Amino acid sequence: MKTDQPLLESFVLGDITLKNRVVMAPMTRSRADNAGNVPTDLHVKYYTQRAGAGLIITEGSQVSKRAVGYIHTAGIHTAEQIEGWKKVVDAVHAEDGKIFIQLWHVGRMSHPDFHNGDKPLAPSSVNPNAQAYTSDGFKDTVAPKEMTLAEIEETQQEFVDAAKNALEAGFDGIEIHSSNGYLFHQFFNKKANLRTDNYGGNIENRVRFFFETLDKVKEVVPENKIGIRLNPSLNGVFGIEATEDTIPTFDHIIERLNNYDLSYLHLSEPFTDVSEIDFLETEIAKRYRPIYKGNLMINGGFTQEKGNEVIKEGNADLVAFGKLYISNPDLAERFAINAPMAEWDNDTFYSQGAKGYIDYPTYAEEAQEA
Repeated sequence: MKTDQPLLESFVLGDITLKNRVVMAPMTRSRADNAGNVPTDLHVKYYTQRAGAGLIITEGSQVSKRAVGYIHTAGIHTAEQIEGWKKVVDAVHAEDGKIFIQLWHVGRMSHPDFHNGDKPLAPSSVNPNAQAYTSDGFKDTVAPKEMTLAEIEETQQEFVDAAKNALEAGFDGIEIHSSNGYLFHQFFNKKANLRTDNYGGNIENRVRFFFETLDKVKEVVPENKIGIRLNPSLNGVFGIEATEDTIPTFDHIIERLNNYDLSYLHLSEPFTDVSEIDFLETEIAKRYRPIYKGNLMINGGFTQEKGNEVIKEGNADLVAFGKLYISNPDLAERFAINAPMAEWDNDTFYSQGAKGYIDYPTYAEEAQEA
């Protein structure tokens, strides 16, 4: 459908058709049952309220118990978790929505509290000097355990199993979380990955874990149902310190991804100030649109106007919105009538319960209350 807003045009993504190009970005919201990391009825309502998006990408969902790094996050590695997510998927599909699940392993961005006192896994024993959100509040991270070759292979199998579980739950596809300082990103980064074997050193070795995992996952999930999330210009947060070879590393990754028939590549514009770091790119969509030949999704502080502009300029095919989707469950519908945006409440981003999660009204409900 042609409209005066590119964001509202339909889009063919693999073997599904999106009703618009507005994507709900993956966002940790800490509402799962903490005993078993199971999605609840709150998740069902939260995602169903936002089924007007062309595509929903769920919050990061850990692929195993040892992948977890935050409290109240929903996993995709037990029967109970699969059943919880199935309720979400069925409800979203009943509203003519499409939904992918984001597969997640936090690596060193965890804490021994989550692992019976054991250190979290990572490419190397390098403390990110960050904080993990535990049941006792925020705690300083520790130097993690360097993964053995056996643990690398086991972790890859965890992603494969999680991908199978996602299909069992009925998801339209999966997104592999390879950004924001989590496990795959740690392997990419020279300051986090000090290995001297085939998984460390030069760029080819540092991306090996990622591509081996992708190759294994695509054996159980069609390539056109797989999305990849990357953050090329992350610096100074989530334990990641950029270096001169950061952008060349992501150039290499993204060029190689052209060899796959992926659903999409999901890139983040810088959400920290990198304007004075001469070796970091500050306009990610513009840099990688000429390099990547598949469907390109971009996110990072986009407004309705900027979202329409980046598609119109040909620098992206889809735009993911985060915080705007927290406070505007009917975001695409608001775009259609150029309605004002509701403000979000930072204090309830990671709290538990309904407040700040499922109690934001639609624009129509706001009008009725006025």
